[in-house]
Amino acid sequence: MRIALGSDERTALTDDLAAELVARGHHVTTFGALAGADPAWTATARALAQAVASGAFDQGILCCWTGTGVSIAANKIPGVRAALCADAATAAGAREWNDANVLCLSLRATSLAVGREILDAWFAGSPTTDAGYAEMIEDLKNADSSER
Repeated sequence: MRIALGSDERTALTDDLAAELVARGHHVTTFGALAGADPAWTATARALAQAVASGAFDQGILCCWTGTGVSIAANKIPGVRAALCADAATAAGAREWNDANVLCLSLRATSLAVGREILDAWFAGSPTTDAGYAEMIEDLKNADSSER
């Protein structure tokens, strides 16, 4: 899977995420401070989200101090459904019920162990086939299209 990984700063968590993603067989491209580019969380989130929305990447992972800023910025890009996840259950739900395509994490609050648990849940998850949830996900996708 092609994964975009971005952050406004390089930390032990971002290094561990990158290594873990490669170990799991994913092709990883970095954004923001991880790529030596503009480290601003707004610019990092925008660039990564646009790359995911364009189809250049299957999914993205964004980090900032709280994770909130990058999730807000990424969700401004049509086609992106970014979810701020602090635990594995939230990550699983974001994939299942929201078809989230960008995982957002807090650099401050996410330990390496929890980060790996979140990755496990994120990549194990897939969108539900439940008609009600599928309809709501399509509603989000259609809202993106009408805003362009």
